[in-house]
Amino acid sequence: MRVLVQKFGGTSVRDKESREAAIKQVQKALEQNYKVVVVVSAMGRYPDPYATDTLFALVEGRLSQLSNKEKDLLLSVGETISATVFSHDLLSHSIQSVAITGGEAGIITTSNFSNAQIKSIDTKKIHELLTYHQVVVVAGFQGKTENNEITTIGRGGSDTSATALAASLQAEYVDIFTDVEGIMTADPRMVLNAKKIDTISYTEICNLAYQGAKVIHPRAIEIAMQANIPIRVRSTRRDDEGTLITNLPETPHTADVQDRLATGIAYVNKITQIKIEEIKEPAELHVNVFKAMAEAGISVDFINISPNGLIYTIFERDEKLALQVLDELDVRPVVTRDCAKVSIVGAGMSGVPGVTSAIVQTLREQRVQILQSADSHRTIWVLIQNEFLEKALNALHETFRLE
Repeated sequence: MRVLVQKFGGTSVRDKESREAAIKQVQKALEQNYKVVVVVSAMGRYPDPYATDTLFALVEGRLSQLSNKEKDLLLSVGETISATVFSHDLLSHSIQSVAITGGEAGIITTSNFSNAQIKSIDTKKIHELLTYHQVVVVAGFQGKTENNEITTIGRGGSDTSATALAASLQAEYVDIFTDVEGIMTADPRMVLNAKKIDTISYTEICNLAYQGAKVIHPRAIEIAMQANIPIRVRSTRRDDEGTLITNLPETPHTADVQDRLATGIAYVNKITQIKIEEIKEPAELHVNVFKAMAEAGISVDFINISPNGLIYTIFERDEKLALQVLDELDVRPVVTRDCAKVSIVGAGMSGVPGVTSAIVQTLREQRVQILQSADSHRTIWVLIQNEFLEKALNALHETFRLE
């Protein structure tokens, strides 16, 4: 049995017209003699009536008094509705189809409600259904505990559902359908010359995803990488195969991929930089600050530690709470608001001299001040003021010839 997993995001199942385009992709897979497992997200985006954020708004969102278990009961409904509607549309096209929940698909999770992790998948039921149906439509984003309690698996959960099912079913591919043509070298809303990347390694796309690229969730990529299942990120409304994510040799690139230093540029904005200096007891300061941030549930990033203090970033939404925490520690930080973290990602940068120099020179020519920087083998990060973000992205995109 040749199995193909297709995942359709919220914009691909939003309305009848969108679902018609998705069904054409299912039909093409059936014509290639695949049995198809379709994983769907909730229909549309806020304020569409069955979108996840719309359902969340019914109970006042983050202000809700409900337990996380009760929230999961509510939020899982969006994908369940989407799966049954999509199956109905397939049947109306004379395609043998059946819809099931994530729990019925055999997805067993932890009991960490609202952000559960997949523990195991029993694909016996899906295999049985595929003997009688051409397509099995699975509600993404959800599973169940060993006690049959409904859970959701966090943001990007439908991507994770799709790749986990593909790994368990030993599928030939996972096709992630969305409203863009594939993985782009940069955000096309910010960079005019951004172009589609034809082929990219798991590691590169994982780095891009963690650094702000939003086409596919990094948890999903990690699962596919472990199982060596190729992913194709594709447009629902196009016939080409989009971007192939696979286990490429990373240095040098294979013959069919241009030798490139950088593969893409990602960014995260709405960031605040916190700078603290302490001469007397810096080591104690480091421990106290990070412990207090953790206890307050504040995520810290871009950490630079020195003998005389530390610098780190937080999300803008956490700034008020973070400053209250530091005040209780009798710490007076220097705060730089409205920052953006820019990440240049590429396996080809590893061990190559002059990459950081090129970044620094490019930004200097654009009169963009670097507030912080860091690097790894495959990623270089710089923190800048958000007002210069678009200028910096376009200049760096040109410097690394990503167009």
